[in-house]
Amino acid sequence: MKVDPKKLLKFILEAGLIDEHQFAKVLETSKASKKDVGEILISEKLLTQRELIKIEAYLLGIPFINLENEIIPLDTLNIIPQSIARAHNIIAFKKRENDLEVAMVDPEDLRIIKFIEKTIPDIKILPRLTTPEGIKSALSQYQKTLETEFKDIIQDKEEEGGGEIKHIKEWDILGGKEEVKKASEEVPIIKIVDTLLKHAILQGTSDVHIEPLEKEVVVRYRIDGILHDVMTLPISTILGVVARIKVLSNLKLDEHRLPQDGRFKIETEDFKYSVRVSILPVFNGEKIVMRLLAENTKATNLEKLGFSGLVLEKIKDSLNKSSGMILITGPTGSGKTTTLYAMMDILNTPEINISTVEDPIEYRMPRVNQTQVNAQIGLTFAAGLRVLVRQDPDVIMVGEIRDDETAGLAINAALTGHLVLSTLHTTEAAGAIPRLIDMKAEPFLVSSTLDLIIAQRLARKFSGATEKYTLTDDQLKNLQKHCDMERILQILKDEEILKPKATIKDIEFYRPKSGKDSNEEYKGRLGIVEVLKISEPIRDLIIKKSSTKEIANQAIQEGMRTMIEDGFVKAAQGLTSIEEILRVITE
Repeated sequence: MKVDPKKLLKFILEAGLIDEHQFAKVLETSKASKKDVGEILISEKLLTQRELIKIEAYLLGIPFINLENEIIPLDTLNIIPQSIARAHNIIAFKKRENDLEVAMVDPEDLRIIKFIEKTIPDIKILPRLTTPEGIKSALSQYQKTLETEFKDIIQDKEEEGGGEIKHIKEWDILGGKEEVKKASEEVPIIKIVDTLLKHAILQGTSDVHIEPLEKEVVVRYRIDGILHDVMTLPISTILGVVARIKVLSNLKLDEHRLPQDGRFKIETEDFKYSVRVSILPVFNGEKIVMRLLAENTKATNLEKLGFSGLVLEKIKDSLNKSSGMILITGPTGSGKTTTLYAMMDILNTPEINISTVEDPIEYRMPRVNQTQVNAQIGLTFAAGLRVLVRQDPDVIMVGEIRDDETAGLAINAALTGHLVLSTLHTTEAAGAIPRLIDMKAEPFLVSSTLDLIIAQRLARKFSGATEKYTLTDDQLKNLQKHCDMERILQILKDEEILKPKATIKDIEFYRPKSGKDSNEEYKGRLGIVEVLKISEPIRDLIIKKSSTKEIANQAIQEGMRTMIEDGFVKAAQGLTSIEEILRVITE
């Protein structure tokens, strides 16, 4: 059930919201760009998103509801679980006897309506249309249930006599193993840990930070690369929370002076996650960081990660080779492993034997032989890689090149007829070459085996309404410090985003419509990338041990688009903001 674009435009024309010229122009643009008519109407500011949805609702015969300032009763809101509400943008907001009114943004999503009717007996779903902002406002009310849950848990604990806050500064006062284990088994403590993990997963969190301060415990979630404060707990809970997580991770309960690392798994009908745990002694106790890794997540494709055009062609050309080395560089959390898995998904056919050595195994892939590093028993990257070459592999994936031995083995594997994929911690693509040479790799071996280097970052994508703007003189002057705006202008013309005679001041960028850089105006992330193909001139520079700058300059002369240039193209396409690009590349 979707509104016919011509019927929609005709109605808007007859209502006097657009004229004949605008009508023809929108139709022409839609046909040329293959974009949705509604999307063009909004981007050209002919209609607001709310006006468009109201018109669509009228034409479809579905009532429109504005949820932006609506307070929904929690018992009604919770009829649809938060995970389903977020995944399908559907909110239960009013219930009368057997009728349940639900707000949606996609009237075509009949499957979810049938699913809800099937899972909730004797209920009739009455669909209503609303705006994405209305859905967002209603979803934020689920967050109040998090605070309510914790309020009840803490209150229960205080009624049991655990409410008095005691600030413990001396490690020896923490008690022995039995006392700590007993604290971990208290029902409120178990509920606290389970609730923190449950809400972290529902909000798409990558890392959970539990930090003891002098009089309280701060809980923070990292969502789309940004840390957010989500909860404050009484300091009296920290001993039990730490003990509970140590029990789950099979760590030493009575060790409070040394860092510890462990892992455990959590599983329900809705999700299955592997949790990596790091515990670090700090002044006020022990800080915990938990990395959440979804086990049932499927590898995505390179296009969705932000690779396109000539860049994508270069990557696929390198993947078609039977030997050589492809490296992905960037800081922790920049999506390197996700890109590796996307590459392996392309290579994963019955004719190819793929073997990996990883720490940790972040995604399970069928037909891929994945080995988990275990340093405690001597299974390091180097030891695992040494064995992999005897397993008759066509493709070898090494999670990370961390030391001289692993670098040497990876290069030798590429030299002896294997395609090697791996990651390295450098800030730019060209920096991977001096880094390998620093690891005592011979320049002539690096030159003959290295085929492609990718550097990447992850920038947040817009999720709310945006508005166009052009750069002022002051903004241009400031941006010139970070990049060559004339070169970016030419790239945008080459991409046909700008007309041939356009100037820098004609470039249209986007920002959140409110004008504020609010975290709620971004959701999800996309890759900002640069791809360095090893050419013959670059091989000569490698043998000469040239600097990172010399190699980068040669690659740029050969057509390499730098990360910041790739970011500006995506900003001009309306996917993200200039501020977000500069944040991830210059931080």
